[in-house]
Amino acid sequence: MRLTDLRIPGREGVWSLRIEDGKIKTLKPAGHAPAPAGSLTAAPGEPAPASLSFDGALAFPGLINSHDHLDFNLFPALGHDRYTNYRRWGWDIHSKNAADIKAVLKVPQPLRILWGIYKNLLNGFTTVVNHGVPLNTNGAPITVFQQSHNLHSIGFEPNWRWKLNRPARQSWPYVLHVGEGTDEAAYREITNLLRWNLFKKPLIGIHGVAMTEEQAAGFRALVWCPASNYFLLDRTAPIQRLKTRIPIVFGTDSTLTAPWDCWSQIRLARKEQAATDEELFQMLTVTPAAVWGLTDRGMLAEGMLADLVIAKPGILPEDTAGPTTMDAFYDLTLDNILLVIHHGKVVLFDASLKETLQNANAIEGLFQQAGENGKYVPGDINGLMQRIKEYYPEVQFPID
Repeated sequence: MRLTDLRIPGREGVWSLRIEDGKIKTLKPAGHAPAPAGSLTAAPGEPAPASLSFDGALAFPGLINSHDHLDFNLFPALGHDRYTNYRRWGWDIHSKNAADIKAVLKVPQPLRILWGIYKNLLNGFTTVVNHGVPLNTNGAPITVFQQSHNLHSIGFEPNWRWKLNRPARQSWPYVLHVGEGTDEAAYREITNLLRWNLFKKPLIGIHGVAMTEEQAAGFRALVWCPASNYFLLDRTAPIQRLKTRIPIVFGTDSTLTAPWDCWSQIRLARKEQAATDEELFQMLTVTPAAVWGLTDRGMLAEGMLADLVIAKPGILPEDTAGPTTMDAFYDLTLDNILLVIHHGKVVLFDASLKETLQNANAIEGLFQQAGENGKYVPGDINGLMQRIKEYYPEVQFPID
C-alpha cells in the first residue's frame, strides 16, 4: 500500500510512505525519486497495490493509550462532588449509585471488553494498556497490552504488600494508581508504597496528583490522566515539575471518570500548558512505546511497524501561513479520522474511502459502519450495541 500527499505533525513539507509486510518500507518527502521499477507492481493475476492520495491530510503514529479499564467503558460518569481522594469517591458512588453500577455489570464482560476496544480504535489508538486482571482480547483489531503486574491501588488492592514483593517469573513492571488525591493521605500512600517496595520492583504510577519530585524518583514512569483527575479531584498532577524527573505518558481512563471522546481529553492536557506540543505528542507515541517496551512502534520511520492514523483536519496546515501541523493535530476530532492501520492492515476507514479500498482489495474480512458516524470498523459493532442493549436498555451510545 502506498500513501501519498501527507503531512506529519512536527515535520515540514509533504510526505509519502509505502507499507509492506506490516511495516513502513519507505518514508520519503514529496518529490523524492520514485520507488524502483516493479516495486509497486502486482504479480500477474493479482490486483495492483492500493495507492491513495490524501490532499495534505495528517499522518501520525497510531496513538498509545497508557491507561484504560477496557470493561468499564459502558459506565456513565459517576460522582457527586469534588473529592479529596479516590477512596472517598469510591465509597460515595457505591453508596449512591449501587443500582447504576449493577445495571452495567449485568452486561457480560466479553461484550464490555469489546466495546472498550472499539472506543480506543474509533479514537485513533492502535495500542491500549489495560489496567486490571488479564482479559481475553483475542482477535482484537488493535494491540491490547497486558504484560504488567497490575495492582489497583494501596486502598483497594487486598494484600498489596505481599503481591508487590512476592517472587515473579516475569520482570514486568508493577502498575497501580498512586497519589490519586489532594490530601495528606494521598501523599502518604506514595511514601508507604516506596517504603514497602523492598526489592525495588519497577513501578509505573497512574495519576500521581499528590506526587512530589522526590517521590517520582522511585518510579519508572507516570501515566497522566488529566480528564479523570479533574472530574474526581478538580486538580491534576504537577506535570511541569514531574516531567524533569521521570517519563510521562498519557492515559484516558474509562468512561466512569472521563469522556468517551479522547480527543477532548488530549485538548484538555494541551490547555494545561504543562508540556510543549511536542512533549505531549510524544506522551501519546514514542515515550509510551519506550516505557512499555514496544520499541517497534510509536514513530513514523522506515522499518517500524505500520501502526498509523491518517486524519484530515477542518483547516489544513499550509507551508507559509495558517495553522501548523501541531495545531491541526490538536484540533482533530473523531470525525476527522480517515484511516487507521494496525500492523499494516486497515482496521478503520472513512466512508469516503470505501470504494477505493475495496477496488484495491486493501480491506480484509467483514467491516461495518459504526452507527451513523461514517466510520467502518471490523466485525459487527452494531450487533454488539444491540446485544448490550438487551442487558442494559438504558445505555446511551456516543455513536448510535
